Amino acid sequence: MLLKLRAGEKLYLNGAVIKVDRKATIELLNDAAFLLEAHVIQPSEASTPLRQLYFVLQTQLMERDGAPLARQMFKSMLPATCEAFAGSAVIAGLRAAEAFVAADRPYEALKTLRGMFTLEAEMMEKAPASAAA
Repeated sequence: MLLKLRAGEKLYLNGAVIKVDRKATIELLNDAAFLLEAHVIQPSEASTPLRQLYFVLQTQLMERDGAPLARQMFKSMLPATCEAFAGSAVIAGLRAAEAFVAADRPYEALKTLRGMFTLEAEMMEKAPASAAA
């Protein structure tokens, strides 16, 4: 797998943080857990139910020692998150993410969750208006 990094970009690889000082291409010759900086959210950004699930999953990839605990946290948080989004289009995405995690495909689960951030934001914007009505 080829990873193309821009100058100053970070790569999280098997728990290590790698920063390149100039444009670089890195070829991974075996399986490795990695995340590109653009796909990493900070704890302060985990302020919504989907972002919290995302943060827990990214932790599973970034911190090898904490991976089992992060995976368990994802499983325990999922039912409440599904309940919060009951009756919405988000449920199908949550079920897909759950299936990806169960199949040990966390990258696909992260991509699925990330793809729902906009929908979640739209729903949260509408929630106060409907609560006031």
